Amino acid sequence: MHIHILGICGTFMGSLAVLARELGHTVTGSDQGVYPPMSTQLEREGIRLMEGYHEDHLTPRPDLVLIGNAMSRGNPEVEAVLNRNIDYMSGPEWLAREVLRHRWVLAVAGTHGKTTTTSMLLWILEQAGLAPGYLVGGVPLDFPVSARLGGSDFFVIEADEYDSAFFDKRSKFVHYRPHTVILNNLEYDHADIFDSVEAIERQFHHLVRTVPSRGLIVRPALDGHLDNALAMGCWTPVQDTAIGSEISRTADWRAELLSDDGSRFMVIHHEQPVATVTWPLTGEHNVRNALAAIAAARHVGVTPDHAVAALCRFSGVRRRMERIAEINGVTVYDDFAHHPTAIATTLAGLRHQVGDETILALIEPRSNTMKQGVHRERLLDSAGAADRVLWANLNDMDWLETLVSDWQAGADAPDRERHTVGTSVETLIARALKGLPRPCHIVIMSNGGFGGIHGKLVAALQEETRT
Repeated sequence: MHIHILGICGTFMGSLAVLARELGHTVTGSDQGVYPPMSTQLEREGIRLMEGYHEDHLTPRPDLVLIGNAMSRGNPEVEAVLNRNIDYMSGPEWLAREVLRHRWVLAVAGTHGKTTTTSMLLWILEQAGLAPGYLVGGVPLDFPVSARLGGSDFFVIEADEYDSAFFDKRSKFVHYRPHTVILNNLEYDHADIFDSVEAIERQFHHLVRTVPSRGLIVRPALDGHLDNALAMGCWTPVQDTAIGSEISRTADWRAELLSDDGSRFMVIHHEQPVATVTWPLTGEHNVRNALAAIAAARHVGVTPDHAVAALCRFSGVRRRMERIAEINGVTVYDDFAHHPTAIATTLAGLRHQVGDETILALIEPRSNTMKQGVHRERLLDSAGAADRVLWANLNDMDWLETLVSDWQAGADAPDRERHTVGTSVETLIARALKGLPRPCHIVIMSNGGFGGIHGKLVAALQEETRT
């Protein structure tokens, strides 16, 4: 079968392409503004990519078109699919029908940490010899591709609450029918499709409705929005996680931090110490991710001590505080953070790790929610752990200019340059390099390509060293 994918370089649709190819189908796809790591992964897999959206991309006529949720009516290829009466469906529907049926699905949902937690859980099961299939919305450093069919009944999937397609407004994860579910957290996001956090709570409840009574739900102990979703009805056992003594009652799974940055912690199950995780990751958010992954893995038979041993060898995920360069005392990281909470927890983890060394954050508010300014009241405070913040206004967001300008007007003179705005990659790089101390840590934060700033900044640092 010839399957053509619209929006193929998105992390989810690109992973579907890999699975379809592994199933033996001929796979092609269209997209625009493509960037690594997905574009390079698809090219390596021998999947033909076509730039832009054109009617002639559907010649020869494919047997099926999978339409990504970024596509809408008016798109030339979408219109051609409809006018030519070519079979089509959403990516989540195809995945559920062709891959997930009759498998033990382990799903990871939540506003933050889905990709990392999914990768942790996958790595634990892999190290236990369970050979799971998987689909991750990113590229795990411990695996060569973002998806595979696997060699067992288990399938680990990153379960997104975003809608499935323009013709299917259900959240993606409603299609998956998981047996084991991690609910990482729940906050307001995706303002382009959800009017309120209550609407997202309702979608999470729809996911909970699909989990069997013999299944398992793992969640953090302190999350009011998850409380609301579960209060609508839950028929499945629930285990909760916590750090230290942050709750008065006993959680099923706890972590005691042995280092402030989260790089060492003791795992405790039902108040019995299990083992110590020592790893290169930092931040309490990753400690929470790890606890959830350990609990979910136990549900399919992996003992906690074996899970901990696997996490001690876990490498991480591309674009999640991925260290991409160290040049003359300057360390450069690439991070996917796209929400104030994610920005805050990531930078706080780095601050604990590097102490008083300078942190410079280059942040592009790029998600639809961020571009609309939904989180503007929290945005500047979210980067409080950084010494300087350069905000990228590459999409003519007037509110961002006003936000920073108003902050500068109220700040003391020596502090006014702590937050500044740049409207081009070149401007941002020039400001970043001006008076840059050593040692210094530069964190590039965006859920997109950020105009190629990663490579350009590294090149500029290398040139500065040569001169």
